[in-house]
Amino acid sequence: MSTTYNTTFTIGGDLRIKRMGYGAMRITGKGIWGPPADREEAIRVLKRTAELGINFIDTADSYGPDVSEELIAEALFPYADDLVIATKGGFMRSGPNQWTPNGDPKHLKEVLEGSLKRLKLERIDLYQLHRIDAKVPAEETFAFLKQAQQEGKIRHIGLSEVTVDQIKHAQEFFDVVSVQNKYSVDNRDWESVLDYTAEQGIAFIPWNPLNAGNVAALEKLQKISEKVGATVHQVALSWLLHRSENILLIPGTSSVKHLEENMATLDVQFTDDQLEELDNLSTTVKSE
Repeated sequence: MSTTYNTTFTIGGDLRIKRMGYGAMRITGKGIWGPPADREEAIRVLKRTAELGINFIDTADSYGPDVSEELIAEALFPYADDLVIATKGGFMRSGPNQWTPNGDPKHLKEVLEGSLKRLKLERIDLYQLHRIDAKVPAEETFAFLKQAQQEGKIRHIGLSEVTVDQIKHAQEFFDVVSVQNKYSVDNRDWESVLDYTAEQGIAFIPWNPLNAGNVAALEKLQKISEKVGATVHQVALSWLLHRSENILLIPGTSSVKHLEENMATLDVQFTDDQLEELDNLSTTVKSE
């Protein structure tokens, strides 16, 4: 059986975390807006992450907005010494499922200060630019992040939904330690970015790790999941852990049961043939 991969990764040379983390977007209301339908369950989920040994939580000021960060602090503060909380700034919210990029330094300063306050932190370990705003010169956005880092408000800086050229541009201002792009076993559009980050020792944090609308891929994943005794979602997550050692997982859920199911991904085992089939899945599906 093929199960060989490192279970930890070091972000920025000094933050050693477990590669199975938790994404805290879903502990909000419908449309990632307002409070969760079951607030007590959301708190239980967060507390369960600690019990399961998860030490990397990804959130953003725009989740709610503010709600996710507030719940994290309520459930987990004072934080465990090894817990890394990554948050993001760069989106404005006007309603459910409404997202507007804003990379203006004034906006970023305001939301960064808000994140620090809500999370009860003096410094964010990993602060990620949620989107590069086409309406604001990237140099201005990057210069602000560099300044905030120099002021000690940010430890490390990451980016989200960026090209290789955009990463290289940002690297002229600061060390980029993480990139969060849409990527999955059945959606490899950002393959070049994954390869570049692996070469650079940059963490790659995929979001939407299973493109559920891809019916052909789901059928093939279902066959493999039945053979290995796992769910389709677990197979998709496990493939990501095998795909590259710099991939960090942040599957999100508002349910303790689903959280525990996600953690069971670490028990999934593939044969070499099954892993090869998954490696070729995206190419195979597109060619049909």
